[in-house]
Amino acid sequence: MWLQPDPSHGNAPRWGHPDGIQVGIEPGLGPRGLLRIFAPYLGSARLLNFVAVEPVAAGATDRGYSELEHSTLDNRPGKRFWSSQDPSNGSPRPTDEPVPGVVTQEDGVERLTVHVHSERFDNGAEVVVRVQFRADRPREVSLAALRRPGSAELTACILSATMGNYARLRRLHLADGVVTPAELWPGFARTEFTPHARFGLDRLHRDGAAALVWATPDEERPWSAVHAPGTATHWRYEGARAVQGWRVEEPSDAAAAQVNARWAYWASASPIPGGPAYENLEVVDAFRDGQQLVYWCEPYADDEELAVAVRRHRSGV
Repeated sequence: MWLQPDPSHGNAPRWGHPDGIQVGIEPGLGPRGLLRIFAPYLGSARLLNFVAVEPVAAGATDRGYSELEHSTLDNRPGKRFWSSQDPSNGSPRPTDEPVPGVVTQEDGVERLTVHVHSERFDNGAEVVVRVQFRADRPREVSLAALRRPGSAELTACILSATMGNYARLRRLHLADGVVTPAELWPGFARTEFTPHARFGLDRLHRDGAAALVWATPDEERPWSAVHAPGTATHWRYEGARAVQGWRVEEPSDAAAAQVNARWAYWASASPIPGGPAYENLEVVDAFRDGQQLVYWCEPYADDEELAVAVRRHRSGV
């Protein structure tokens, strides 16, 4: 039923659905301080996206950065993550000794829950992310930030999907239409990030109390793109074209979607085929302990399949 760390198969720290969405932490592909998102049902074993943990302390405007800050535990780049069965157990664990997670039944639906802790951020934030999978929703995962005792007060804890450039996401679907990087940042051709573009709650799709936002590529065959010489092979997209999105079950009036974009792939000067694409896709809201954000991903071949995929991830479906 569930993918869980198994000592007989290398004890990889990855949880989720065997044929659905999966979440991992280090050791594994990519930098530290990131949740790793896998979607093998797209036809590729590759990592699809990362989710960074970025808390904002009360009285501050700058975020903490789980990927970019230095560890005070072992003097390496990136905050160290580890797993636990219980969010109250914040003692650092070796990353190569992951827990299996807890399987429960709630309202007749089996769920797998694991808690991913981060070491203390430079701004004093201490958070744990509850990662939960539902047996009846194999292509989505619920993420919720919890403030640990001793943490600085928080005004936000942003869970940011950080690698939209891999899939070259260029169509941001809002309630009043589709927005592209070319429209938001015309002529942008530099190697840094664009500024964030922000869209308030009134611009997001609604489903009862819930709010949704999603992004898609603008290419029918993203796996066939021609890359510039010298582009790292891990940026070459594999698998089916897919939509990626967030659902927020109970947003406050302050909730907003934010995106930024890049013209060149991260940590390189290699241009992205077709021009700038969204890199970070996130929902920012006033911090509430345990607020549920649902990340989802579905393959689609045409607009009709896209509409069906979106309906599948509305609340209560």
